[in-house]
Amino acid sequence: MSRNSNRLCQLTGSLFLITAGATPASAGLLGGLLGSSTDDSIVQTNQDRDPAKGYFSEPFAEPTIIVDGEAVETDEKCITRADGMDECKPAAGTMALLKDGRLLYLNALEGTENVELSIVAEFGEVSVNDQTRVLSLDESDNPSWLKPSPLDAGANPDGNDSETLLNGTELDGLIDTADNTSKNDGALFCSDVIGLANGDVMAVGGTDYYSEPGIDGLPLGVAELEGIKNSRIFDEATNTWRQSGDMTYGRWYPSLVTLGNGDVFVASGVTKLLKPVYPDEPLNSGRNVVQTETYNPCAGVWTENPSTADRSLPLYPRMHLLPNGHVLYNAGGQAFNPFGQGYDQALWNIVASYNPATQRWNDIGYAGLPLRLDEAGLGQLSSTLNITNLSLDQIGSLLGDVLEAPSDLLESGAELGVSEDDLRMAIAGGMRGSTSSTMLPLKPNANGEYTDVELLTAGGVPSYALLTNPGGYLPTDQSRIDRITTNGDDIGYESRLTGSLNQPRWYGTNVLMPDGSVMVFSGGNRDGVVAPGLEGPIRTAERFDPETGTWTEMATGHRARTYHNTAVLMEDGRVMIAGHSPINTAYLTFVDLQDFGLAPYDGRDPSFEIYTPPYAMRDDRPEIQSAPRNLTIGDRFNIKVDQADQIDKALLIRRTVMTHVIDGDQRAIELVMERGNGNKLTLKMPDNHNVVPAGEYMLFVSKETTEGRVPSISAPITVVNENLECMAPTQVAGDTTTADGIIESTLEIL
Repeated sequence: MSRNSNRLCQLTGSLFLITAGATPASAGLLGGLLGSSTDDSIVQTNQDRDPAKGYFSEPFAEPTIIVDGEAVETDEKCITRADGMDECKPAAGTMALLKDGRLLYLNALEGTENVELSIVAEFGEVSVNDQTRVLSLDESDNPSWLKPSPLDAGANPDGNDSETLLNGTELDGLIDTADNTSKNDGALFCSDVIGLANGDVMAVGGTDYYSEPGIDGLPLGVAELEGIKNSRIFDEATNTWRQSGDMTYGRWYPSLVTLGNGDVFVASGVTKLLKPVYPDEPLNSGRNVVQTETYNPCAGVWTENPSTADRSLPLYPRMHLLPNGHVLYNAGGQAFNPFGQGYDQALWNIVASYNPATQRWNDIGYAGLPLRLDEAGLGQLSSTLNITNLSLDQIGSLLGDVLEAPSDLLESGAELGVSEDDLRMAIAGGMRGSTSSTMLPLKPNANGEYTDVELLTAGGVPSYALLTNPGGYLPTDQSRIDRITTNGDDIGYESRLTGSLNQPRWYGTNVLMPDGSVMVFSGGNRDGVVAPGLEGPIRTAERFDPETGTWTEMATGHRARTYHNTAVLMEDGRVMIAGHSPINTAYLTFVDLQDFGLAPYDGRDPSFEIYTPPYAMRDDRPEIQSAPRNLTIGDRFNIKVDQADQIDKALLIRRTVMTHVIDGDQRAIELVMERGNGNKLTLKMPDNHNVVPAGEYMLFVSKETTEGRVPSISAPITVVNENLECMAPTQVAGDTTTADGIIESTLEIL
């Protein structure tokens, strides 16, 4: 048993006495004060296999912990080392599906179990760089684990050049502990992760922990979480991490999006979370990083974009690549700081698009409402108000556009009534914090072109117009679909409410499923960052049907997973569920209140569960018997299937790389299908890498049944960008081209 377990018992007992006086505490008493959990369902077992709801497997976890150099097999989450500190199994706060079907995962907040009194006072000293693991399942779902090298991805082994308040002066180090150790100067925690075109996974940014103020040798101070500039790449072929180019700015909670040409775009993040004061760059103080950068994967170099590409955005902004090559910011992000995150955070309510060709942002409108800023001449509003991009030309251009179209502005405003529907839209509108923004499957129009996008935002914390960070404490159940139409550089935008979740949900992780639905897993009924430890867990998954616009409750998981939970679609159409690494209770130490219906706060949860949806329980799923391995835009290709006369849809889904409920590259593309001879189907790839960026995908085919759509197990597809020679995959011997230019494979899928 770890020392943390004994401390939890003592602290929990003390809390009972404080709460209830001399009377024994009861769930009713504390439940009345805090509100009860919204999920009191009985935990199901493998035997409770509801064909309409699916089921969760029994939880499983890594069996060993390395303690003082020796592997100890244990069911415990932590073991105390000889020096008195706890060594714990990592939890999957970040998870990525590799191209060979294995799962790479990264720990989160490593070291919280060693906090004695307050995470704010101690975490600058007790935190350590996060571990990584690779999880494999055999054909019988027996798990095995592999430790990558280096285990913590190897950033800043000699320490980080921290942006302390006295950095660069003769007093550097006097009031901080930034240089006292390198064990926590390159943490993967709060980096963003992305799949590169060759199947490698890149982690960008992360955390440098120290105390400021703080004094070397003293265990207490005020923790600082500084964003780092590092990029490190995991090579799945060798199970090793390597360092790539550094960014210009240190970023904690940045967001990444792959562009159509294969470059990677990064925006936002913060350099210093708790004390964002930068004496050398005062204009950047008091807010998140507004500068954006672009990464060239062949050169391994980041380039800072011009000031026209600057934009104030929330942490982990929800961004998507549109079919016209623009990057859309969908007015969503991570509501983190209880005291606000930036003086300009009201601008985060505005939906905007970034054009990589012109390197300029354009404001579209207030999220969820019909007021179009670009149509009223206010497309450059946020750019003009950005102090790092302020110029007389910019102001003159903005005012000129408004003066030329004042009637448009008045007309747009006059159209906003105060009906009940409008009030509901207003609540659902604006920045939404702590939830996913999910791109629904891209569908071709009658000409086989992909021009329209629909984005689902469900649950999370509403902004209520001005409270963008942290937003409201209680999450919403409202769901909104934003429809974006593209015609060249022109972008149309409209929103509509869709069916509500069955219960409000904070920090749910969305997964796009191969039947075209969206499922949400885990999360809580209150904001677990504003008040850690007081949220009730939500273990029941829900399924959204885009055709009916409704949410349906599905199976219930075994473990409660609130903050830093993850979920990833696997190759066979099931979902791996993991994570739960919360902040210490009330920003103090861990106090576990599970007996009162609240989330577990006895440390991180290193376990995994596999969710099997109803379609995966059937014995009549379609089967892809052969398919080409490598494809590029415009290709026509044949696949061999077993139920060609019943299959009516093919979905190409990008492999998920998930952290903090986001994956900026998440997408599914419905392919144009032609009937072939016999058991062959001919499919056509999109003509545009903005629709299907290079990288690793899974091809599913499906049929419609009276019980719903039933997809196959996937076939692996590598989408190749022929202009990215450095990322060219190995040619597959079985891929051939027919006389009429159709690609097919001569190899059967085993």
